[in-house]
Amino acid sequence: MEDNPAVHQEMVITSEEQSQANPVGCNKYRRLLLAVFSFSLFAAALGLGVYSHLQKTADPWTSWISAASPCLSPACLRASEKFSAAMDPFSRPCDYFLFACGTTTSDQRHRAKRISNEDNGELDKKREVRIRRETDVQGNNDGWLVKFPDRKTALLKTIKEILEAPEEGLSMTAAEWKAKKYFKTCMDAESPEKVGSKPFLTLVQKLGGWALSDGWNQTDFNTTLALLMSQYSTFPFFSVYVGSDPGEEQTASDQHYIQIDEPHFQFPIDWNSKTQKSKASTRYLRPFYMSCGQYLDFLGIPSSETTQHCGLYLSLSTTLALATAPLHYRLSQKLLYHRITIQELQTQAPGIDWLACLQATFQPLPISQSDLVLVHNLPYIIQMSQTISKWQVQHEMMGTRPIHTYMIFSLLHTLIPALDSRFFQTMRNFSIATGDTEEEMPRWLRCVQQTERGFDTLLSHAIRERHTQKEAEELIHDVYLSLKKKLTDLIWRDDRSAFILNKIKSLNPRLSTKTKNLSHAELSQLYAEVVLSEEDFFSNYLQMLVLEQKSRSRLLSHGTQTDGLSITPSISGNDIIFPVGMFVSPFFHSSYPRALNYGTLGSLMAKDLLHLLLPDIHTKANNPELESMCIWSHYLSVTKDPGRVGTFSLSPFEQQEVWVQYSALQVALDAYKMSFTRHPEDSSLSGLSYIHLFLSSFTKVTCDADSYHEFMPFEPSFLVTVLCSNARFCPKPLACVNKSQSYPREICQSQTLH
Repeated sequence: MEDNPAVHQEMVITSEEQSQANPVGCNKYRRLLLAVFSFSLFAAALGLGVYSHLQKTADPWTSWISAASPCLSPACLRASEKFSAAMDPFSRPCDYFLFACGTTTSDQRHRAKRISNEDNGELDKKREVRIRRETDVQGNNDGWLVKFPDRKTALLKTIKEILEAPEEGLSMTAAEWKAKKYFKTCMDAESPEKVGSKPFLTLVQKLGGWALSDGWNQTDFNTTLALLMSQYSTFPFFSVYVGSDPGEEQTASDQHYIQIDEPHFQFPIDWNSKTQKSKASTRYLRPFYMSCGQYLDFLGIPSSETTQHCGLYLSLSTTLALATAPLHYRLSQKLLYHRITIQELQTQAPGIDWLACLQATFQPLPISQSDLVLVHNLPYIIQMSQTISKWQVQHEMMGTRPIHTYMIFSLLHTLIPALDSRFFQTMRNFSIATGDTEEEMPRWLRCVQQTERGFDTLLSHAIRERHTQKEAEELIHDVYLSLKKKLTDLIWRDDRSAFILNKIKSLNPRLSTKTKNLSHAELSQLYAEVVLSEEDFFSNYLQMLVLEQKSRSRLLSHGTQTDGLSITPSISGNDIIFPVGMFVSPFFHSSYPRALNYGTLGSLMAKDLLHLLLPDIHTKANNPELESMCIWSHYLSVTKDPGRVGTFSLSPFEQQEVWVQYSALQVALDAYKMSFTRHPEDSSLSGLSYIHLFLSSFTKVTCDADSYHEFMPFEPSFLVTVLCSNARFCPKPLACVNKSQSYPREICQSQTLH
């Protein structure tokens, strides 16, 4: 169809006429649209600017309403086994924080009533029973799926994972290969059974024999003693180790000394507080004598020899035990850290060739007669020397040589872990006879501990490389900074105590770095002389004892030790050292939600620091007493029976522990807030995120793995109820719908969190 030109022209003309007919109204309309558009654009830009500013400056607590993305790393999946959504504290506030660790309502009420009328000894016993009961209940409690292990066990399990990790061919260093080989041969339970007692008898002959075997060459006493101390980590008559003197003012170098102490006896020793004398527990002497006979039987010694030699061994052991003293007595008598030169020690205890023995123990270090050693019970050392000299003279003509037999028996006890199961079971049976009710340690745990003794430097290095990332250093920084803020609020009782805060401010917290700069080549060189067998665990065990001797020598020469396999912080000069052994799962992992890291390890770390830096804070500041009594009053108010409020009080020790636990919760939460401010994002675990996950983590780790839990007058999880009484710290207050609660006074809250 063709267009009509006339029509088209008419339409154009009409349109032009209309536009010219009202030009003013059209312009007004255009200006109005432009103004509206400009205002909208300005408003949008302003809104975006304000929103961006608020996002940068907003309090992180107010942004926790949104859900966090789940953490799906392998470490998080393993950790989720220990958590469940049922652990959300805000789902059942009435019971969760009062009985979260597994106690029943009846147990909880009776627990509070016992506080004021039980002496400490009886209270400790009942607490021990309660802890065992709670452990049984806890495993079946809804929401508590798998318990956290204690921190030492967690570290040992981490080491086990490292030692059992698949070999990675050329990427594995020679040192790592040796550690794995040692652990593997240790785990082979069948190997020692095949050879029986032969390895030990061969070693005894290598040492010159003994009075119970043919061909004894009657080696000199001090020569044998020096050999046992240097090559076999065996100290029959006294113990030797290396450590600092706590009486010295700490310096950056930390001077270390040879320390000489009482030995470890194989049987319990009784202390008579009236006569202030020790003696072997008579009821255990017969089992001790019987175990001696069993050992000799396993070694193929004729029964006709047993009576005489076991009798002399028992007699010498009990005679030496008479001169020992328990730690509390040695402390009261100032018998610890007695400084004396080796030459002076030789004069007072001439029965031992001290210079020769110590030179052998710390070879290749130069040890001289003028070197200072620290003795922890000089009267025992003197009496021990006199006893040895007397027995040598008395039995010289008889040919029995009980002193030498005693040393070989001591060597046997050192080597029992490498011998067949008959020896270990005999030792275990005697331990049970003396009242040891602990379960037998699993083989993997014994093997991990042995590997750690010899390869501590290597394992510390491996844990640092695999488990501690920048997240560990950030956690240390945040917790310590928050702790200093908390301590700034303290009200000291006198001006002299102010130096404590200044000291704390001057300390430098850091992750252990003593193995950080060691290259793989240097680590391999450290273990270059170690030659391990594929099947002979006994010879490998002897190699481990040599490594232990070298570790003592390094500690004495360098004044530093491998502290990475510790589980608590320590002070070294002007540094607070956080060992890498603290940063292992399930307490910490670089892929965990930060709420989990700060709620578990962050709170444990804060408690460690408070106990380390302020061991008697309740005598130096007013805050512990005021805050703990406020918390205790709140606890009584929400669990009250008629007439109970204000009736019972806490001991000074309990007041301090309540304050420490609550302060640790506050410090860890404030540290998490600082971390969240820097990185306003986090992941979730088992449906829990942010404050929910943080508080659940604190509660679970306190119930499962906090060694100070047993000293609290109530479940430490109740502290979260106190914290959440101020709604600013929690998404919503913790209050029972059908129960009246009186919330704690403002003094229960720390200025740190305001």
